[in-house]
Amino acid sequence: MDYESTQPKDFSYSFCLTKDLNTPLTVRISVLEGIREKKPFTTLLDDPTLKFTGVQTNDFSDLYVTCQLYADNKPLTIPIRTSYKSFKNHWLWNEWLTIPIKFCDLPITAQLVFTVWDIYGPRKAVPVGGTTFRLFGKHNKLRKGKHKLYLWPDVEADGRDHTTTPSKIGEVDEMDRLEKLVKRYDRNDITRLDWLDNLAFRQIEKIHKEESSKSKKLYLYIDLPKFDDFPIVFSEPEYPLPVAPTPPVNGQTQPALLTSSSESNMVLIVDPEINRENPVEGKHRRLVRSHRNGPLDRDLKPDAKTRDELNGILKYPPTKPLTEKEKDLLWNFRFYLTRDKKALTKFLKCVAWSDSTEAKQAVELLPKWVDIDLDDALELLGANFKDRSVRGYAVSQLKKADDDELLLYLLQLVQALKFENISDKSSSSSLAEFLIERAIKNPILGNNFHWYLMVECEDGNKTVSKMYGKVDYRFMTEMTKIDQRREILRRQGELVQNLSSLSKEIRNMKDTRPKKIERLRAIISDPKNGLLQFPPLPLPLDARIEVTGIIPEKTSVFKSNLFPLRLTFSLADGGEYPVMFKTGDDLRQDQLVIQIITLMDKLLRVENLDLKLTPYKVLATGADHGLMQFIPSSSLANVLSEYNGSLLMFLKAHHPEEKAVGTYGVSPAVMDTYVKSCAGYCVITYLLGVGDRHLDNLLLSPEGNLFHVDFGFILGRDPKPFPPPMKLCKEMVEAMGGANSIHYQRFKSYCYIAFNILRKSANLILNLFALMVYANIPDIKIEPDKAVWKVQEKFRLDLTEEEAIKYFQNLINDSVSALFPQVIETIHKWAQYWRK
Repeated sequence: MDYESTQPKDFSYSFCLTKDLNTPLTVRISVLEGIREKKPFTTLLDDPTLKFTGVQTNDFSDLYVTCQLYADNKPLTIPIRTSYKSFKNHWLWNEWLTIPIKFCDLPITAQLVFTVWDIYGPRKAVPVGGTTFRLFGKHNKLRKGKHKLYLWPDVEADGRDHTTTPSKIGEVDEMDRLEKLVKRYDRNDITRLDWLDNLAFRQIEKIHKEESSKSKKLYLYIDLPKFDDFPIVFSEPEYPLPVAPTPPVNGQTQPALLTSSSESNMVLIVDPEINRENPVEGKHRRLVRSHRNGPLDRDLKPDAKTRDELNGILKYPPTKPLTEKEKDLLWNFRFYLTRDKKALTKFLKCVAWSDSTEAKQAVELLPKWVDIDLDDALELLGANFKDRSVRGYAVSQLKKADDDELLLYLLQLVQALKFENISDKSSSSSLAEFLIERAIKNPILGNNFHWYLMVECEDGNKTVSKMYGKVDYRFMTEMTKIDQRREILRRQGELVQNLSSLSKEIRNMKDTRPKKIERLRAIISDPKNGLLQFPPLPLPLDARIEVTGIIPEKTSVFKSNLFPLRLTFSLADGGEYPVMFKTGDDLRQDQLVIQIITLMDKLLRVENLDLKLTPYKVLATGADHGLMQFIPSSSLANVLSEYNGSLLMFLKAHHPEEKAVGTYGVSPAVMDTYVKSCAGYCVITYLLGVGDRHLDNLLLSPEGNLFHVDFGFILGRDPKPFPPPMKLCKEMVEAMGGANSIHYQRFKSYCYIAFNILRKSANLILNLFALMVYANIPDIKIEPDKAVWKVQEKFRLDLTEEEAIKYFQNLINDSVSALFPQVIETIHKWAQYWRK
């Protein structure tokens, strides 16, 4: 990371901090120069073996170098040595060594210790010389580039702070002076003249050769990384101070106190009463809310100005906290607000539930309130509302929803059970009883309810897993009178278990894909495995469909790292139903996205806008396996490859109509479907922040339905840098006839209408995401506190309808004109090509 520092005199410079260098320390052992003197004859008499080793036999014997990192008189790493090399005319290694420590972990006292070794005898080496080199120089700057180190003869480098083997000695010869000039030249501190530089370097090389040939001193040359000539300044990583947890208040654990990095020098003192009610503020609140004068509030009505303030508060999204003034205002006019269904959730947020008198008054108001909408009932089932009476009231409002509507929100309602405080003594709750009752009455609802519970039973949190196990046990117990339903769920479990084992077996095979397909079909064809044919069974993915077996010749294995299975079930009515079964991947995130797409499709249809969406079915049957409906289609990458880079040619090949001039020879119905589906998915993928969009996970059916698959990145996460707001490539626009065509204008118009329609239902969608915060959805789990806010940000609820249209128009323009995604798409295309 580069930092810019500006001085008062208009002087600026760039530098980098060591704490930001997350790369290993490397050093290159370049060359050893100098003359090694042979041992005198008297030494050979004392030790005759010297005659056959090292320098006594060869002027350039086989030396090696060891390098080790020291700091504060202690070694920090093990010694790293150069590889074996045979030398003839000089000692040249030119070898990079990687020290097992990162730059960001280096202390300010770090030193590199080099020792050159020569062979003395079998498994024995003697030091030729050693030197100790400090990594940080003046002003705590990391040393870089080439360095000349003096080698202290016949000793091993010691690595001490006050070393006896320093890399520099006081003597300076002509070569040292020239080498300093060369360093200045490399840093561009000296003006470059090519003709003069060539002459100078020839002369320097000549002087260097003469000095080296007669010097009896040994010098080791090393190289350190240059980092594009940026100065590297030492900086210690900032570690957060340990924070003691705040003691529990009223039996509830309180959040810990945190400080920002700018306050890292401050001492943290935990205040055990920080979350207790301030008695002065509490007294003021009780006076303002007038417990004794409560009956007088019944006839209190706001004036025009106060009414506008109240209406503004009621329009707040569910994530916006209320100020104390706003809370007092809501409380004072609580009786007046009972006629407004949108006011209940805001009113309940203003109640001080720790005050029993105030809580009692709030609960007594619930039956008098006008019936609320389903989206507000879902908000009351969230983590912010703990009161049993409030949650019971929310369940009573849910009872008015029909089964189809309940099925749409069932995923979130199952998650809401986590906030129901189902203990060992109380094995159920009003929400659990309600869901079990409706699941028993409706087999489709019961099917999904059972599988949602089974997935949660695999939760890593034992308390949560145990709670869901109790609810499922209660559900199965209540079905004792309906033995057939219990038997169906048991058989579904066996089918999923068999498919999971089969998928893992195929995935773990080391054979080629054709061999895997052959093995898969052989297993399914064997009647002993019970997959070829079985009594009619509702499919877990869609209980409305009864399957009777799997067709072997129509099964396959997808080209993917996890090798998911493509299975085609035979139906009781003689039809077929293709699915994908996948193991090794958590499908809960895909399941959530498809559920939201299904909901948005319904919201748009209510407003008479059918955007031809394709919300295929997804069911996670476990934490690492699940089923997906397979829709016959082709990826845009394959279509563009087969039809000369034209989506229009693909549509024309499947649905030609020569007389349809206005739709370029394509059936008008197919063009209409294509334009509408493009608009729908552009809006929806933008709102959900779907990332990692490329031409391989955008699919197109022969009927013109464009849709997205593979939702591994949502809420703004994307593995590629600088992603566009939505995936709208030039090929998609060209299939509409280009940016100036009437179809492209219709596409933009559909986008604007859909965006404003969905903004009206923003609270419903935000409440659904709020209930999924603790659902182990990968991209929500990263920042659970910000998940709902990320979705809300996309809706731009601060804009009017006209402003929202202009805003979305800019998003479309940015997506079409973005160049960087086109480069990334090309890279992805080549990566896929080489992978194949």
